[in-house]
Amino acid sequence: MRSIFSLLILFIHFNIQGQQDMAPLPISKNKFIVIAHRGNHVSAPENTLKAYENAIAVGADYIEIDLRTTKDSALIIMHDGTIDRMTNGKGKIKDLTLSELTTFQVEEKSKPEWGKYHIPKLEDVLKLVKNKINIYLDFKDADVLKTYQMLLKYGVEKQVVVYINFPVQAKKWMEIAPEIPLIVSFPGNIQDSSSLANFLKQYPVSVLDGSYKEYNISMVRAAQKNKTMVWPDIQDSRESEFWEEAIGLRVDGLQSDHPEALIQFLKNKGIR
Repeated sequence: MRSIFSLLILFIHFNIQGQQDMAPLPISKNKFIVIAHRGNHVSAPENTLKAYENAIAVGADYIEIDLRTTKDSALIIMHDGTIDRMTNGKGKIKDLTLSELTTFQVEEKSKPEWGKYHIPKLEDVLKLVKNKINIYLDFKDADVLKTYQMLLKYGVEKQVVVYINFPVQAKKWMEIAPEIPLIVSFPGNIQDSSSLANFLKQYPVSVLDGSYKEYNISMVRAAQKNKTMVWPDIQDSRESEFWEEAIGLRVDGLQSDHPEALIQFLKNKGIR
C-alpha cells in the first residue's frame, strides 16, 4: 500500500527547507505506537466502522484509513480505486456517486460470516473516533481543503496524521494546514544512517514510514535524533514471526494487520 513515488521527486516539486518546526503528533498514552492497518480486520471486513470499533476495543493507538472521492465529491473510505474487491458491486469510485455507492455493501468475500457493512463516509469515521483513537489518514484521492474543513467540523484535527502519496498533496497540506503532521516514505536511494540524517536535516518530516526491512538500527537512531518518529509497516499474515526483529530495530511503532495480538506481544515484552 505504500507510496508509489520517491521522496526525492517529491522535494523537487516543492521546498520545505524554510519550515522551522515539525507539526506535533497527536497525543498517545503509549510510547510504542500500534497502528491498526485498515482497522482491526481479523474478524470484520477492512475499512469498515466495525473494523475501526474493533481497533478501539483492543487499544490500538491509530486506525489507518484510505480516503477517496466519489463522482459527486463525497469523501469515502476505501483502499482500492474500485469497489470490485471489497463490495458486491463493481466500478471506479471516482465514476460513482455517493447515492450509487450506498446500494453496495462491504464484505470479506472469503469470510461471509463476518457480515456486510456500508461503505463509510469520512464523517462517519470522524464521529466514531473523537477522543477515542487517532487517525493515520492515507490520503489516496481527495481535496485537502475539504478534508481539513471536515476535520475541524468534527473537532478531530489534533487526532490526525496524514500519509502523503503525491507531491501536490504535501504542498497543499503544508499551505492549508501546516499544523497537521505528515508521514512519508523515504527515497530508495537512502540506505544508511548518514544519508538518512542528511536527508532529514534538509527536509524535516514528522514520521517516516516504509517497510521495517528498509531500516537498520543506525538509521532508526538517525531519524530519532532528528525528532522524526519511525512507524514502519509489518502487516502480513505471517507478521508475528517478524515482530521481534522489527522491535529490535528500536522503531517507535508498527502498522499491523493483527493489532490485538501485537499489543499482547508488546505487553509480554514489557514494552507496552
